[in-house]
Amino acid sequence: MDRREIDQLLDAIGRARQSGERAALATIVRIRGSAYRREGTRMLIRSDGTYECSLSGGCLEPSVAEAAVRVIDSGEPVVVNYDLADDSLWGLGMGCSGAIDVRIERLDEVERDETMRAWLAALERGDAAALVTPLSGVSGRLLVRADGEPLGELSDRVVMHEAVGRALARLRAAFPQSGAELLASGELFFEISGPAPTLVVFGAGPDAAPLAQHAWALGFAVTMVDVRSAYLTNERFPTATLVPAHFSQFETMAPIRPGSFVLVMNHHLERDEESLRHALDSGAEYIGVLGPRSRYERLLSGLAARGYVPSASKLSRVHSPVGLAIGAETPREVALSILAELLALRRGFEGGFLSSRPGTLHAPTTAVS
Repeated sequence: MDRREIDQLLDAIGRARQSGERAALATIVRIRGSAYRREGTRMLIRSDGTYECSLSGGCLEPSVAEAAVRVIDSGEPVVVNYDLADDSLWGLGMGCSGAIDVRIERLDEVERDETMRAWLAALERGDAAALVTPLSGVSGRLLVRADGEPLGELSDRVVMHEAVGRALARLRAAFPQSGAELLASGELFFEISGPAPTLVVFGAGPDAAPLAQHAWALGFAVTMVDVRSAYLTNERFPTATLVPAHFSQFETMAPIRPGSFVLVMNHHLERDEESLRHALDSGAEYIGVLGPRSRYERLLSGLAARGYVPSASKLSRVHSPVGLAIGAETPREVALSILAELLALRRGFEGGFLSSRPGTLHAPTTAVS
């Protein structure tokens, strides 16, 4: 789930809590074969069968809602299997090639659990953490933070120790993912939370507005930096953090956190040079420079003329031209091209046509360690 979906889910939980309305949470905990969404996707279902968020493209939700209403009445959590390959499934005839298991539990039971309350708080803050839920073999629940400090417990201490180690391995992976794992004493589901990806854009020109808008919708935390304060208005960038700063102020006013994505698009050579220098000296994971390759080379030449020659390791993070090759021309098309590249890199994919990609569509190009 991206940041916007998480916000929607937490808002729905908050409204159900305030109104006293009975509700349930449904979570995808296992996937075999192909499915529309991935492990860790959640939805909230109210006692009248209405719901927030989704687990599929819309075909699965009514059946999940029916099962959730039964859980709300009984109070007993269940794991329901949905075989998407069975064309006779509920008369829907989806004909997909996979199966998913959905765990459904009543919301008030969740909120009585200290570990689950801490997990919901971690989701709200965007903390790096892993929620460990037994699917078989043991009982209890465990929250593992990035520093390795666990909250809660499992009924088997040996399994609990192993669960902490596996949770940390997932949190420290290049591309952290939720999923189920088999242990000798049972099966555990690891649900991963993390901060929203940060996108820092240097340059608030007309082409930056659709980029910031779409990036926020895709779950990025967006910061706009420009010396021209008149360009940085809430009307143009209603969902972004606005930083009016000259490049001489970047270190103090526009620091770049490690792991951030950076775009340089000032359309001004000197400002682009200094923005690129600032990004190269930071811990940014990705640095995109708008414009043709020849312009990027001109920026490097300008920096070299002033005595700044970045190392090969720093330059390896730069993408220029920026974006995927989709023939983009308009600002919205360019924004789509750039954000498609950011999503691919963030999730370990190379981009390209799915029709020519072997294997499952959801597995990263680089295996999760």
